[in-house]
Amino acid sequence: MNYIFDYVMIPLQLIIVFFTLYYFIIAFFCFWPKKETKIMTPKSTFAIIIAAHNEEQVIKHLVENIQVLKYPRELYDIFVVADNCKDNTAKIARSAGAIVYERFNLEERGKGYAMEWMFAKLFKLPRNYDGVIIFDADNLVHENFLLEMNSRLCKGEQVIQGYLDSKNPDDTWISGTFAISFWVVNHIWHLAKYNIGLSSVLGGTGMCISTAVLRKFGWGATCLTEDMEFTMKVLLEGIPTTWAHDAIVYDEKPLTFTQAWHQRKRWAQGHFDIAGRYIPRMLIEGIKQRDLRILDGVFHLLQPYFLIISTLFVLSSSVYTIIPFYTNIINKILPVEVMTAIGIGQYLFPVIILAKIGVSRKTWFYSIFYPLFVYSWIPITILGFLHRNEREWSHTVHTRSISYKDVLLSQNNEFSKEDFLTKQAVK
Repeated sequence: MNYIFDYVMIPLQLIIVFFTLYYFIIAFFCFWPKKETKIMTPKSTFAIIIAAHNEEQVIKHLVENIQVLKYPRELYDIFVVADNCKDNTAKIARSAGAIVYERFNLEERGKGYAMEWMFAKLFKLPRNYDGVIIFDADNLVHENFLLEMNSRLCKGEQVIQGYLDSKNPDDTWISGTFAISFWVVNHIWHLAKYNIGLSSVLGGTGMCISTAVLRKFGWGATCLTEDMEFTMKVLLEGIPTTWAHDAIVYDEKPLTFTQAWHQRKRWAQGHFDIAGRYIPRMLIEGIKQRDLRILDGVFHLLQPYFLIISTLFVLSSSVYTIIPFYTNIINKILPVEVMTAIGIGQYLFPVIILAKIGVSRKTWFYSIFYPLFVYSWIPITILGFLHRNEREWSHTVHTRSISYKDVLLSQNNEFSKEDFLTKQAVK
């Protein structure tokens, strides 16, 4: 029997089947890492740039951390952009050893504009750097980070994203589930794509960009998700974003649901904004050049649309059980066994990854709430779509004043969690 709604529902079901299979298959490749030889001789010079807006509580730890990385100190410089700061960020960063540039512009607000401004300053300096490293002020960095990025640059990679870890996964259930989502994406998405030659996407921090690429194409990314915009901009030029799994940066995750909500809403707004501007060009170029990496970038930009479509389909399916009003072809395309495997896989993959990286007992407890975190993306994505044309930057306040030593101690379990918290209280 044919229904009038089939003209909409059949294409919708085909889209759902494609995206579901595509990302489910890709996820498996995280278990077979690409074999590679690392170049561990320091050769590359780096300009490390930290964009900071009212970050006096955390900036000191990051600057001090960067100065003791396992990399010749003469091969890198630390720059802090104190962007529209009303606190002591600039003063503290200078006293910690950074080269500080203060920027005041209330019209062009946000990290993207601050980076654009800083790159212009950087390129006028007498020293030429091989690569630019970008961190957020709340970050901490693994001691081998520059060694790993040096290896990638020496092998010809030009735009590189490091492993996005968490410095405070055990603080609250929000920071815990946020950390879990990043760990899962690091493996089943970033690592898996890198293993099969697809492009990753810059994550805003812990990223390395060849100075030659920046000079040639410019930054030009000033929207709410400037990292994604630059990713797609250079991907159109044939430059993929690669993944450095061992270049680890520890990011501060939000402590409350409200903080996480606002941050993710901004990401969703920026995602839709970039999708509207880049999908047409990328689709044409991907087909024209027969470049799967560019087409995969299109699929990535379509993800929030897919979430909305699949949500509408689930709601439609509820009505379908009472009043059939379309032809259900999903069960005809995907056998029950495949659907069952996919359903189990979406819960099994996170468990395997958490076990693999050896998370704390508290994180295992927080994993109970992980589905709630995942499904909360639905209303956030819808709001992001409705407000996709708004570009007002919302700053996430960072308060977790944790040193790199503290992160290592907590991860290596050399002290109990109680000792760790006591140490912070004494500070």
